[in-house]
Amino acid sequence: MKVHLVDGTYELFRAFYAVPEARDAKGRPVNALRGLVATLLSLVHEPGVSHVAVAFDHVIESFRNELYGGYKTGAGVDPDLLAQFHPAEAATAALGIVVWSMVEFEADDALATGAFRFRDAPGVEQVVICTPDKDLSQCVVGSRVICRDRRRHIDRDAAGVVARFGVAPESIPDWLALVGDSADGFPGIAGWGEKTAAAVLARHLHLEAIPDDPSLWGVDVRGRERLAATLREGRDEALLYRRLATLRSDVPLAEGLEDLEWRGALRRELESLCNGIGAPELLERVRRWRES
Repeated sequence: MKVHLVDGTYELFRAFYAVPEARDAKGRPVNALRGLVATLLSLVHEPGVSHVAVAFDHVIESFRNELYGGYKTGAGVDPDLLAQFHPAEAATAALGIVVWSMVEFEADDALATGAFRFRDAPGVEQVVICTPDKDLSQCVVGSRVICRDRRRHIDRDAAGVVARFGVAPESIPDWLALVGDSADGFPGIAGWGEKTAAAVLARHLHLEAIPDDPSLWGVDVRGRERLAATLREGRDEALLYRRLATLRSDVPLAEGLEDLEWRGALRRELESLCNGIGAPELLERVRRWRES
């Protein structure tokens, strides 16, 4: 079997900007909900999809905000999108899909934990993390745990991670620490671009192994004296950024593998939801039902 773990927050954002604005009878925004239900129905009806969980950021802030004041918050997120966060979890549950709702941790941490927990479970052939988020590339293990960009129809195994980022999956947090991650709100180390960071980390794997003396790097990169100086001066910051970028694999998820099996949508809940958001036509796409 294959286990599909879905970045629900990403799917909700994507749906919000892809689906035309729509409101229910009470004037509440529902366009992202319509798009989310449609894309998850599409997923569970794909051949070979049997075990599914969807992780959401119940709130955008997490323990990382306590570590770094500049870490991402809900500031600047469209209020109409934020208003659909909690209903999105209810919509996913109505589809009969396991929901991982994150408060202290992030959705990415839940996905990382699920991948770690189920990748070696008996009967599991592959874990598919459905997200284009580069952070999740650190969870890739050979072809056993892969990342899938469903919109672009791209799968990325370990070789694909190296081809895209220039480093192995285990070096992704270090790479992000050097180059920064604007989506998460940390800047990286001055002067370190993607190619330079990849060249150095491909040789040394982790920040601690990069010598202060650039003559010992073993790779020829432009401006290495300056880069070595900025890394020496910002090494503590780099280690903090790496901690921010490192996903947790110890999130207390209640469900076991058997709980992730998709047995059908919940008729009463999904009918109520789809009628409420003015999209009863979505019900026609459900191929399997189970009673609440």
